[in-house]
Amino acid sequence: MLELRPNCECCNRDLPPESPDAMICTFECTFCADCVEHALGGVCPNCGGNFSPRPIRPAAALARHPAGTRRVFNPDGCQMQEASA
Repeated sequence: MLELRPNCECCNRDLPPESPDAMICTFECTFCADCVEHALGGVCPNCGGNFSPRPIRPAAALARHPAGTRRVFNPDGCQMQEASA
């Protein structure tokens, strides 16, 4: 089951479970769509993989299986796209 992390690892923007702007890689690294497009160029700075929209867990399932609360914030990783340009 996905952890549904609560924020963008790059800009620390809140990404609630119902957010259509949350993007994840295969390791569940979580970023907002703006950072994925503009800062990261579609490449995860942690694993080098690509991103997909994070699925939205239905409210009934969310009540039984709540979203994660652990925030991961690593703005230094957001420099990867700029450094390789």
